[in-house]
Amino acid sequence: MSETSLSDTLNGFTPEPSSARRIVVLISGNGSNLQALIDEQTHDRLGGEIVAVISNVADAYGLQRARDAGIDAVVLPHGEYDSREAYDGALIKVIERHEPDLVVLAGFMRILTQRFVQRFHGRMLNIHPSLLPAYRGLNTHAKALADGVTEHGCSVHFVTEELDGGPVAIQAAVEVGAGETEASLKEKVHAREHLIYPIAVKWFLEGRLRLEGEVATFDGMPLPPQGLRMSHADAAEELDEDLGNS
Repeated sequence: MSETSLSDTLNGFTPEPSSARRIVVLISGNGSNLQALIDEQTHDRLGGEIVAVISNVADAYGLQRARDAGIDAVVLPHGEYDSREAYDGALIKVIERHEPDLVVLAGFMRILTQRFVQRFHGRMLNIHPSLLPAYRGLNTHAKALADGVTEHGCSVHFVTEELDGGPVAIQAAVEVGAGETEASLKEKVHAREHLIYPIAVKWFLEGRLRLEGEVATFDGMPLPPQGLRMSHADAAEELDEDLGNS
């Protein structure tokens, strides 16, 4: 990472003793990022407990991942509500029953209302498949390839009312190779998502990562617009990727 290395940020820090921090995860699909969080929790490396997984899609595979891990899996279909506002109101009630310290969006394919965002302001994270602020919205990999960029990646950011516009906590970069396809690029970015999302969640639960005003801070210091950046080489090393073929 630029300025602050991965070892510096993960080692040598002891959080203050506290009761188990509670996480609610929102999903709409496969739940691969959810699985990355579950895996870290299983090895006591997440810093908290996922107490519920909520999906707006009844057959989302991520719900089965939750059940397999013994986590409360809740279906709240958006089609049963007359408006986005009505759905988000119901979702707020379901979430608050679980008293979360943090709400994690892991492939939750809904644009959130102002009321929802404000209710969980400062304690809601999202992961986006681009190096924000580049390529907000959908189809990020196709857009990156169309533009001929040499570097792409993913970002964990705080959720604000601006779509994919909240302060960034951490990013991981990937080099875009010659002959890269949308499928191959998506696979590389997914691997980096699974790497950095649990890190960001752990930092938040330890009190190291915060949203102060409109700025993300780490250990009390304001982060730059791109957050903490993990380079392609650093990410590849963490993931045991073959740099010669990346």
